[in-house]
Amino acid sequence: MIKVGLVGLGSMGRVHLDIYRKLEEEGFPIRLVAVLDTDGRKFETTERESNLVDVGGASDLSNVNAYTDAELFFQEQLDMVDITLPTYLHEEYTVRSLNKGLPVLCEKPIALDSGSGAVMLEAAEKTGKNLMIGHCLRFWPEYEQLKSIVDGGKYGKVKTATFYRGGGAPEWSYENWMLQVEKSGGALVDLHIHDVDMINWLFGKPEAVSALCSEHYDIVSAHFRYSDGKIIHAQADLSLPGEVGFEMTFKVHLEQATLVYRDFRLTVYPAGGPSWVYEHDGNLGHYREIKYFAERLLSGGAVETSPPEQSLLALRIVEAERVSSGQGGQFVTIGQ
Repeated sequence: MIKVGLVGLGSMGRVHLDIYRKLEEEGFPIRLVAVLDTDGRKFETTERESNLVDVGGASDLSNVNAYTDAELFFQEQLDMVDITLPTYLHEEYTVRSLNKGLPVLCEKPIALDSGSGAVMLEAAEKTGKNLMIGHCLRFWPEYEQLKSIVDGGKYGKVKTATFYRGGGAPEWSYENWMLQVEKSGGALVDLHIHDVDMINWLFGKPEAVSALCSEHYDIVSAHFRYSDGKIIHAQADLSLPGEVGFEMTFKVHLEQATLVYRDFRLTVYPAGGPSWVYEHDGNLGHYREIKYFAERLLSGGAVETSPPEQSLLALRIVEAERVSSGQGGQFVTIGQ
């Protein structure tokens, strides 16, 4: 039985909490035993505001020890720690957990800057404990299918691909931390990094990136250069006015097919044949990433699908985009 300690009870923390309940109900050997949040009011409310994810109904905090004191939380007998804190706190709590001998699943992005991310990797290497960053698209069924099709080559090589995600300003975030660039990095670091990690997973590290960003990094448009000439573009906008809701999409043009992901449905349009819609079991990325990490712990295996080195690389690509934007969109190579 894996005993889990959850750090952070914001919108994503409640999503993770509900997933642990579901896994336990399904008979998976895992149990959430403790939750830490410095704001005790969160233990007394069922409010679950978010414009980015489906956070469902009220969370069940029964049979879970709730703490506002980190010292008491870390006295629990835990097998792993799940960190769903604001980005600027990732390094502190990840390193502390690893140094306690606890494997860590941490929400994306890995950290606010690559220096902090490198410290987290060093702590994982020093302690020999698993660290995984929750880049959930690597576990999202439609994106997994895209990866399978691209790698398999059934429809030939990719000629061009466009990725988009966006929605309204995250005014629901705790103390508006997501609206503060110094704490979240803006949509560039918090949201756009999803597609950056996906592009890196699909096609490998780009030679260089070109980007234009709005003043507060809530709008991003980026191009990724590859030696074979394929045209890759990603855009994010976390400042849309009106009740537009959240959207994530992609369109990938291969030599013999077009793949379109829209309205949370992937349709494949083969050349010279009928289109078809990809079907799956209904479990989405957050559920699948948590279960995967737990299975790694049970088997004693290393994290392979979303290794922290790749998460750090995604952040370094984003940092290169920031530099490019400051240079009027000139192409910038990726730091090591």
